[in-house]
Amino acid sequence: MSKVCEITGKKAMVGNNVSFSINKTKRKFEVNLSKKRFYIPEEDRWITLKVSTRALKSINKKGISAVLKEAGKKNGLVK
Repeated sequence: MSKVCEITGKKAMVGNNVSFSINKTKRKFEVNLSKKRFYIPEEDRWITLKVSTRALKSINKKGISAVLKEAGKKNGLVK
């Protein structure tokens, strides 16, 4: 499974390690992901999502149903 947030679509970025002598080597900035179970009362079921901590913050603020609806509109899944 890839390291991509299922809500926001965030994925790893590429950058450089820069040493004291300004030598540059490639590195990756990974996303802070966690696997989480959410209960959807409208559908009366649990779903498991791999989400970033930023997505968790927005789920806590808006609710899982609203966030899933937004993500569906953004990804073209729901009209």
